[in-house]
Amino acid sequence: MTISRRGLLGAAFATTVLGTAARANTPSVRNNVSSFRMQDWRDHFDALDRATIVADTTSRALHFWNAGGTDYRIFPTSVPISDELTKRGYTEIVRKKVGPSWTPTPSQRERYPDWKPIPPGPDNPLGTHAMYLGWPAYIIHGTHDTRKIGRRSSDGCIGLFNENIAELFDLCPIGTQVRVI
Repeated sequence: MTISRRGLLGAAFATTVLGTAARANTPSVRNNVSSFRMQDWRDHFDALDRATIVADTTSRALHFWNAGGTDYRIFPTSVPISDELTKRGYTEIVRKKVGPSWTPTPSQRERYPDWKPIPPGPDNPLGTHAMYLGWPAYIIHGTHDTRKIGRRSSDGCIGLFNENIAELFDLCPIGTQVRVI
């Protein structure tokens, strides 16, 4: 059996129309062209009186708004491997570092006793920039391993491409409010 181009397009159209009709009675979720779930800061914070980040671990995207709400940006991320490693809730950026060094956390040392600290450089899992959150050992950082972005690949942190974390680093002062969902 062969399928013509017209038949294939017709089947795709029918699937789209039927899929839309089947979802008509379910709550709508807005997705952008990249399939990231769109976020609105008002759903997470009472005020936009400072820079704001929402890290969406489901759609693996980080959303940024500046204090005035005139600058909104979205970045693809890596997220924790499991729900047990995912810290959710409200915090803020408490420290920033260009060229961070990496040290395994106590739980990582327990699981991987051969892991040793890594200085800044291409082998460092924190990439070129790191923004430390109010929760110990949780960081928004870059990565030199670009295969991790868009995947569940971290031990709890939110990872970005190095060029994206450099951009975000410049936009986010200490005290930027953060929510991880």
